Amino acid sequence: MAIHIALYEPDIPQNAGTMLRMAACLGLPVHIIEPVGFGLSDRDFKRAGMDYLAHVDLKRHDSFAHFNAWRMGQGLRLTLLSTKASIPYTQHQFQHSEILMVGRESAGVPEAVHAAVDARVLIPMHGQMRSLNVAISLAMVAGEALRQNSVS
Repeated sequence: MAIHIALYEPDIPQNAGTMLRMAACLGLPVHIIEPVGFGLSDRDFKRAGMDYLAHVDLKRHDSFAHFNAWRMGQGLRLTLLSTKASIPYTQHQFQHSEILMVGRESAGVPEAVHAAVDARVLIPMHGQMRSLNVAISLAMVAGEALRQNSVS
């Protein structure tokens, strides 16, 4: 099994392109959960992903329900990165069969998705800061998941 990443209804093409580029470089499969707030031929998406996009193991899912049914059939644990979580990502025990999911930049994920995940983790913030850029957050958590599983 491998650590996967999932983008829930991404709506900023530059962030999605950056996350796919990271996934290509780290060999992480990517799942895009529709609908997407931009075309995958979008200029900003392609600019952020550069020529790495051709190297991404990418699966698209029509809805969260279809994605969730697929991942459960594969025996993959779903961990959501969320500012509403209470467990810091450094205290979470990541597994080889894990999907790290980020929500929409503009709205996160709905309560029904929160209820469907197996775990939720957060990145502790300094002072009154609310959140990091979603691509930076995913990179931090993916790095920790790979470190814990001795995957390079």
